Amino acid sequence: MGNTGDTAFGRRLLAAVSGLMIFAVAACGSNGNVPETRAEDPAGMKPAGTAWPLTAREKSLLYDAEQAMVQSCMARKGFKVWKVPENPVPEDKSFPYVVADLAWAQRHGYGSDVRRRIAQVRRTDPNRRYLQSLPPQRRTQAVDAYSGRTGGLEVRLPTGAIAGRNTDGCLAETEGELYGGLAKWFRAKAVTNSLASIRRADVLADPQFRESTREWATCMRRHGHRYTDPSQARAAFVSDKAKDQKEEVRTAVDEARCAHSTGLSATAQRLDARYDQRLQKKYRAAVDSRLQLERGALPRARAYLSGH
Repeated sequence: MGNTGDTAFGRRLLAAVSGLMIFAVAACGSNGNVPETRAEDPAGMKPAGTAWPLTAREKSLLYDAEQAMVQSCMARKGFKVWKVPENPVPEDKSFPYVVADLAWAQRHGYGSDVRRRIAQVRRTDPNRRYLQSLPPQRRTQAVDAYSGRTGGLEVRLPTGAIAGRNTDGCLAETEGELYGGLAKWFRAKAVTNSLASIRRADVLADPQFRESTREWATCMRRHGHRYTDPSQARAAFVSDKAKDQKEEVRTAVDEARCAHSTGLSATAQRLDARYDQRLQKKYRAAVDSRLQLERGALPRARAYLSGH
């Protein structure tokens, strides 16, 4: 399922409703064959004094605190916000290089059923319905209350792009309070979030990955599929047009089997880890800054949630 790097919902991105941002910030999915976060350091590459990455439970704690703090802030400004489940569609998974989970492919193919479920969750989201129920002027005020209107923060990303954000609104207030400073948190988060796309581009361009992909394509031809790479196979089924579900599942299952038999999934995982290590080292200052800010936020998150 060719998502996001960040999955269909993206990793905590803001959805748009009639051109306006909704309040919900949803995190959903995981990478099927390559984990997005690495909580271990088997090679002993972690520099002394560096904070360990957060566990899934600690990330959930920060997520819950952010949701509760935003909800409280919006209530003070006269608006309603419903908390969004951290993982509203648990079966959503992202495969950035190749579908490598055979059991998932046997059940979901390339994920057309999952995408329908995601669309349903979005349609029934109470935050979306609430925004749509407001008069236009009031709706604009609600969005401004959440995301703010005053810019001021900018950072150049490793990709060369410039990321900017507002310094007012409930989201900015929450992040500044929780992480001990909005500017520091925004810079660290923006830079580290951009590393995944760079890593994937590096893997896809690597000669070893390309060679494994050619072997994968040969395997797929033996099963009757003439695709040159996994993205081409995925694109044949990931669209708004109705497709044969059985054919989708059969193709995805063949893709997963070929990914394992040719070593493509193993190659992708090895290269992903290699390029991740290089990027972590190259942007160590931003990586360490984010980890330290997240670690520092944990006591504040616990205190806030225990008091509310």
